Amino acid sequence: MNENEVTVTKELVIATHPNEVHIALLEDKKLVEIHREKQSDQCSLGDIYLGRIRKIMPGLNAAFVDIGCEKEAFLHYLDLGVNGLTINNFVKNSIENRRQSVSSFPMEPELEKNGKIGEVLTSGQSVLVQIAKEPISTKGARVTAELSLAGRYLVLVPFFNKITVSQKIKSNEERRRLRKIVQSIKPKNFGVIIRTVAEGKKLDDISNDMDQLGARWKEVVKKLPKATAPMKIATDLDRTSALLRDLLTDSFNAIYVDSPDIYNDLKSYLKSISFEKTKILNLYKDKRPIFEYFNVSKQIKGAFGKIVTVRTGIYLIIEHTEAMHVIDVNSGNRLKADLSQEENALQVNLAAAAEIVRQVRLRDMGGIITIDFIDLRKSASRNQLNQSLHELMRNDKSRHTILPINKFGIVQITRQRVRQATVIDTSEMCPACQGTGKVKASILIEEELENTIDFLLYKQHEKHITIVLHPYLYAYFTKGIYSKRCQWLLRYKQWISLKTNTDYHILEYKFLNKEGEEIVFWSSPTIEA
Repeated sequence: MNENEVTVTKELVIATHPNEVHIALLEDKKLVEIHREKQSDQCSLGDIYLGRIRKIMPGLNAAFVDIGCEKEAFLHYLDLGVNGLTINNFVKNSIENRRQSVSSFPMEPELEKNGKIGEVLTSGQSVLVQIAKEPISTKGARVTAELSLAGRYLVLVPFFNKITVSQKIKSNEERRRLRKIVQSIKPKNFGVIIRTVAEGKKLDDISNDMDQLGARWKEVVKKLPKATAPMKIATDLDRTSALLRDLLTDSFNAIYVDSPDIYNDLKSYLKSISFEKTKILNLYKDKRPIFEYFNVSKQIKGAFGKIVTVRTGIYLIIEHTEAMHVIDVNSGNRLKADLSQEENALQVNLAAAAEIVRQVRLRDMGGIITIDFIDLRKSASRNQLNQSLHELMRNDKSRHTILPINKFGIVQITRQRVRQATVIDTSEMCPACQGTGKVKASILIEEELENTIDFLLYKQHEKHITIVLHPYLYAYFTKGIYSKRCQWLLRYKQWISLKTNTDYHILEYKFLNKEGEEIVFWSSPTIEA
C-alpha cells in the first residue's frame, strides 16, 4: 500500500434512479470521479461477445464485427494476439459442441506481427471478442480477441501462458514471491497478470481469486455451444462493483447507497473479497436525496461547465472536441501584490494544476489534453510545475503521458480513452427570461457572494459594503431569526447591508461602497496567459 492510499480517505456515494445509477467517488470529501451506469447499457468495457465478421478491410488490416450493438465493432489484426489461430479453433470447436479445456487444447503457431487479417479471418466467421474501448461519438466499439478476465488480485488470460507482475510492485523479493504463488496455482495454457493490490496478500486470497476467475471462464465456454452470433456471452462487473474491485483499499472507509437491492448486491460482492469490508457499507435511509446530503450535487454544479473556478479568482476555461480537450488557465484579478510576476504566475499555475488533474479524472477526458498555463520565464519554475503535474497524476488509474512544458507555457497530456468523456449540463433555465437563456447554477450564488465579501473586506479593505440584489435573493439571505445575513455578522464582525432592485435579473447583484458607488475590484499588475 502506498502513502497516498493511506492518507487519502475514499468514499463511494451511490444514487439510484429508475433506469440509471449515479456513482460518485469522493477523496477527502472532494468529488474526483462521477459515473453514470444505465441499466440497459450495451457494449460496455470488458463485455465478451460472440460476433460475426461482416467485412474484411485489407487496407486497414482490420475487420468490422457485428456484435449486436448499434454500430459494428472494429477489430485490428494486432488485436488478434499472437495466439489468434488457437483461439479461433477453440471457439469453432466449442460452437460445434466439441468442448475441450484450454489446458489440453493443442496450440497453433503464433501469428506474425506483419501478417494480414484476411489470412486469419473470413467474412461470416464467428469470433469471440471483448470490448477494449466503448463506442465514442460516431465510432463503434473497438474489440480484441485477446480475452482477459479481471479479478481483485489477478487478471486471467486464456492461451497466454505467461506470468507478469504490475510494475508498481517495486520489491524484487515480493515480485518473486507472487510469481511463485501464481505459478503453483495457474492452470496450463493460461496467462496471469498480477495486479498491484496483490502485494502482501496471502496464498488463500490469491487462490480464491484464481478460482473465481476460473469459474467465470468456464461459464463463457459453457454458453458457446448454444450461442448464435451476434450475442453477448459474458459481462464484466457492473460499474459499481468494478470500481470497488479496482479502487478498494484500506483507506476506502465508507460506501453509501440508497437502494436496498444494490446494497445487498454490494454486500455479497464485498463478502467475496473480504468479510471485514462489509462493515464500511451503509444503507442510506434519509428522505433527503443522497447526493444533496453528501454535497455531491453542489460539487457537480461547480465542477462541470465551460468555466470552472479554482480559488482566489483563478479560473479555467475548458473546451471539448471529439479528438482533444483544451484547457486555458486564467489568473483572474486576485493576485498577491508582495510576490513577483514569476512567483505569482507559478502559484496560479500550481493551484490550477491540482484542479486540472481533478477535472481530467472527473470528466474522464481521453485522447489529447492541451493545457495553456500562464507563461513562466524561469526553467526552475517550469520544472516545478512539471514535477507537480506528474505527482498529481500519480493516482490516475488510466494510462497517460505528460510531455514537458514548452517555452509558451503549453503542456500536452495523452490519456487512455476507453469511453465517452463525461459531460453534464449544469446550466439552469432562467425564470426571468422565460426559458430563452441559461444562467449559472443558482446553488453556487451563496458561495460566490461570500468569496467576494471575503475579498472586499480582507484584501481590498472596504469599510462598508452594501449588496444590491433581486428581491428573491434578498428574501433568501434575510429570512429567519438566524438568517444568512446574521451568520455573516458573526463571521465577519461587520454588518452587510442588503437592498433590493426589482429591475435586476434574479441572480444579478452589485456591491456598493460607503458612498453608494459600485465597487471596482483591486487588482495587481496583469499577468498575461
